Amino acid sequence: MDTHKIVILDGYALNPGDLDYSPLRKFGELIVHDRCTREEIPLLARDADIILGNKALLGEAEFAQLPRLKYVGIQATGYNVVDMEAARKYGITVTNVPAYSTASVAQQTFAHLLNLTFHLAEHSAEVRDGVWSRNADFTYWSHPLEELAGKTLGLVGYGNIAQKVAQIARAMDMEVIFVRSRSTQSEVDDLFRRSDVVSLHCPATPATIKMVNAERLALMKPTAFLINTARGVLVDEIALADALNSGKIAGAGLDVLAEEPPKVDNPLLSARNCFCTAHIAWATLAARKRCLETVIRNVEMFLAGTPINVVS
Repeated sequence: MDTHKIVILDGYALNPGDLDYSPLRKFGELIVHDRCTREEIPLLARDADIILGNKALLGEAEFAQLPRLKYVGIQATGYNVVDMEAARKYGITVTNVPAYSTASVAQQTFAHLLNLTFHLAEHSAEVRDGVWSRNADFTYWSHPLEELAGKTLGLVGYGNIAQKVAQIARAMDMEVIFVRSRSTQSEVDDLFRRSDVVSLHCPATPATIKMVNAERLALMKPTAFLINTARGVLVDEIALADALNSGKIAGAGLDVLAEEPPKVDNPLLSARNCFCTAHIAWATLAARKRCLETVIRNVEMFLAGTPINVVS
């Protein structure tokens, strides 16, 4: 077998120490960098014919300085970090890892929704502060408690994750409606108007960036929630913060923001009834194990001349 040089550009994201990259050594020399800046890539990946990365950006400028590069393996599902036109120009095969995090992201979607409907964070904090202990009754709540049964869940996008979310929602006796990428603008508007919960599950494209804007938020019920476990750029963050703070919608659960990590003055970090987690829906140990297994298999099949999961 030919010896190859494999460079992982930002390995910490997938493997902070609880997984094992060493099986990749059977294909050749392996160099793992925890993190890198875009400017460092040409030096760090010098002489590499295989690059693996998660959020490292690769395009014309990098490919022009990496003449040996033949393959980029994205250690994630989203592949907008690679300039596909440039990859094709330089004859570079790009693969991704589809569907490894479906169960975990669906679980996080409902973690946010259940927090919003039962105000778990606030009620837990009040119990810790002794409010329940000082209460005259056996029960105590300070925020409205809402039942999901009978409510309408609107899914924007209907891929693997959205279909799993729909399955869970139906098990909780929710009505599920959805739109696909080919749906018309009026159909999307109708979903926002009808839904008690809008959950985003579509990729970031020119057509979907900031699709959740002031106009769409104005269509939502004042009792409705927005959940985003997809991509932060789908949301106009200033418009959402305004809608939350003015009571135009009831709350939001967000696992993604437009800039990650966010600046401290991002308006959603202090918006009313807005709960943000740090892009963790994909990151359960089980999901990351599945991801790494596919990353290794993708490399193996590329080197065998029968690449799989090709997105370039």
